[in-house]
Amino acid sequence: MLADEIDNSADEDDLFEHYRIVADKGQTAMRLDKFLNVHVANASRTKIQNGIEAEAVKVNGLPVKSSYKVKPFDVITLLLPNAPRDTEIIPENIPLDIIYEDDVLLLVNKPTGMVVHPAFGNWTGTLINALVYHFQNLPTGRSGEGRPGLVHRIDKDTSGLLVIAKTEFAMTFLAKQFSDHTIERTYNALIWGEPKEYKGTITGHIGRSVKDRRVMDIYEDGSQGKHAVTHYETLKPMRYVSLIKCNLETGRTHQIRAHMQHIGHPIFNDSVYGGDKVLRGGTTGSFKVFVENNFKLLPGQALHAKSLGFIHPTTKEWMQFDTELPENFQAIVDKWENFVKYQ
Repeated sequence: MLADEIDNSADEDDLFEHYRIVADKGQTAMRLDKFLNVHVANASRTKIQNGIEAEAVKVNGLPVKSSYKVKPFDVITLLLPNAPRDTEIIPENIPLDIIYEDDVLLLVNKPTGMVVHPAFGNWTGTLINALVYHFQNLPTGRSGEGRPGLVHRIDKDTSGLLVIAKTEFAMTFLAKQFSDHTIERTYNALIWGEPKEYKGTITGHIGRSVKDRRVMDIYEDGSQGKHAVTHYETLKPMRYVSLIKCNLETGRTHQIRAHMQHIGHPIFNDSVYGGDKVLRGGTTGSFKVFVENNFKLLPGQALHAKSLGFIHPTTKEWMQFDTELPENFQAIVDKWENFVKYQ
């Protein structure tokens, strides 16, 4: 099982591909199964037939038979199991920032903006596409999914450290450490405001929002979601924002992002959790311009997987790795420090 700051390998959305197709105004009458064979790339006729029979394919919100004739402006929605495409991962010559490598594993410093593994909407340009170009015969784990070497993952717009397994044993050994929560993971984040407590622990079950499946909510009563614990420490309080360090005790989807929003301190420029608006200080004039200029420096949330520590699969020695903040992230921190200095 994958485990890290975005661990949703057991979520329903990982098991299905979602499509919404609107027939154009010139659409001639065509059987639904044939229509889908034309419009859904690399989906087999059998997979589409099974989807229709399972009522996972709907037209205008209603299940129909394969013989249904598609008409202009029909809205067809599909939930097809697994990726309805060739499972082959295309090797791509994408440079990797490798900070350590030996016979059984490597550490990669992932840049902001890079998706970790291919998925719907991001089949190319991912870390996995790069890995299969630079390394052969990476393990895929017992599930056999197209995620060679991947033990954990981080969000597209989160930068930082990922450990990649080069052998089946290393993958199993490292995955168990993630499962047992013995991996040391430290993140740096720039958040809105200054936490009342210099240090703190945030708990609360994390589960998908009933309003928006892309967003994670906190369920304090434990009625939904999974147990999640984040420890934070303020490194640089800067009145309007703060640079903090977070240690993950658990690894849930969007854990840090959801937890910080929950305590009223969303991560700076996090569009999913409300951090891409001016949340402290004035909302007009030069201050607003200053904030918006900082937003432009960063393509997503100000979150960096800074350090990673684990027991090596073969030597059984503790290994600890650390990275600097990306240049654009550090530039934003410097700008805020200078800004508050002259206030």
